[in-house]
Amino acid sequence: MTETLVILVLALVVIAFATLVGPKLGVAAPLVLVLAGVGASFLPVFASVEIEPEWILAGVLPPLLYSSAVSMPAMNFRREFGAIGGLSVVLVVVTSLALGLFFMVVIPDLGFAWGVALGAIISPTDAVATSIIKRTSVSKRVVAILDGESLLNDATALVLLRTAIVATAAAFSFWGTVGTFAYSVVVAVVIGWLAALLGLLLRRRISNPTVNTVLSFTLPFVASIPAEVLGASGLVAAVVAGIVTGIRAPRDLTPQTRLSDSQNWRTVELVLEGAVFLTMGIQITSILADVEREHAGIGLAVLIAAGALVITLLVRAAYVGPLLAVLAWRSRRLARVKDRVQGMQERISSPEGAEETFAEVNRRRRPRSDRDIQRFVSRVTQVVADVEYFLRAPLGWREGTAVVWAGMRGAVTVAAAQTLPEGTPQRPVLILVAFAVAVLSLLVQGGTIGPLLKRISPPVDADAVAEQADEERSRLFELMRTSGETIQAPTVDGQRTPESFERAKQYQLAVIAAQRAALLDARDNGTFDADVLENALANLDASQIALEMRASMAE
Repeated sequence: MTETLVILVLALVVIAFATLVGPKLGVAAPLVLVLAGVGASFLPVFASVEIEPEWILAGVLPPLLYSSAVSMPAMNFRREFGAIGGLSVVLVVVTSLALGLFFMVVIPDLGFAWGVALGAIISPTDAVATSIIKRTSVSKRVVAILDGESLLNDATALVLLRTAIVATAAAFSFWGTVGTFAYSVVVAVVIGWLAALLGLLLRRRISNPTVNTVLSFTLPFVASIPAEVLGASGLVAAVVAGIVTGIRAPRDLTPQTRLSDSQNWRTVELVLEGAVFLTMGIQITSILADVEREHAGIGLAVLIAAGALVITLLVRAAYVGPLLAVLAWRSRRLARVKDRVQGMQERISSPEGAEETFAEVNRRRRPRSDRDIQRFVSRVTQVVADVEYFLRAPLGWREGTAVVWAGMRGAVTVAAAQTLPEGTPQRPVLILVAFAVAVLSLLVQGGTIGPLLKRISPPVDADAVAEQADEERSRLFELMRTSGETIQAPTVDGQRTPESFERAKQYQLAVIAAQRAALLDARDNGTFDADVLENALANLDASQIALEMRASMAE
């Protein structure tokens, strides 16, 4: 017992140390942790350590994916969903098939089905591993695409893995595979959505922020466990629960609760991410020992892993190239309609103009209601914001290079490999290949992504960036001012009484609520930069918390 506690304490210290020291050394913290784990794996105390892969897949990944989904700007996810969907489904399938052919050729007596199974294990990018990219100067659109891809592609890979394993003992059915995948995703989406709504409904009635945050820790599992029981993707369910919670929480939960959530989830993320990379390194000795018992070549397995990593990068580059061409074509098409949609936005700025414009585009000629017109106005505003978003930040070869090189493999690959059934041909070798791909990906891609992006990044016009930021803040302040003016100020009688203080407090809280509602509507329409809006909402939360604290002290 004492030995276990000492190991846990040392692990926390190493995680904290790597997080602080890694960036100062110019090395990403996950790489430091993997290397620390590899070094620790040769100590006698870790010789008999066996980490159950289901703990990673079912116990660690759901909260990590949930937390990433909560903090991800939902509007950017929607805007990039086409690219995210292609990378999460099409690219995973194509990569798995290409790797299946490669493994069938280079690993004797493996067969195509088992090769595809190993390819499915290696093909998805890792949400934890791609967190490295957020510490670089890469475009926000690239971050959104990589985030969304790493949140969703695990479901494709795991369904493909199960299908390939079944295909080794039975006939393969294309439509059966498509149906299984559709069922896995649809059921997971429904369960994740219901779990988030039920969680928010319950948490809205609990005023204690600490208790509320404890309940938030259960939500990833409330979503993932029922999904897995029903044969769906628990990871997708956790992601959907996180996205819905991230969208609804500012409207449903108090600032104190959301602040508590943010602080505590950041700590959970740090510990779980660190534990994932440490355990990757710690498993090296047991994996090598298994390969030696099979009398297989360790050097050959590492060489095969290097070839597999090259193939994944080549296939990824071959896919991203046409993807960028499609996105560029869409940007040109949007540029042609920009003036028309902006003109429509000007026309709907007045109630009369909104009614006339809606009547012109209302092809069904159904009776129009105020709600229909409001939805139409919101939709036009959203389209204008989308056009400006895509035209303001086009994706060129530099961004494409970042998308290709930042697609790293990590703990999901190692954990999924260990779920291969015991009867798998050359199972220890396959696990070592998967492990080597993940480590090589982190070392080669993760270790060079920062210098690479610095080298290819174009010069930045600091004055233009500052001017654009000032303009964004000016528009934001104007929105907050006009929304605050909709609240009628209380009459001032000049006397400092408890009643006057309470009226002033309620007025200030009403102003903050009106400003928050206006900012959240702007968020849903996508009319402001996500980071600028997040800062503004955080300032409103801080103002409300300070106001309520002063009121409680006065009582």
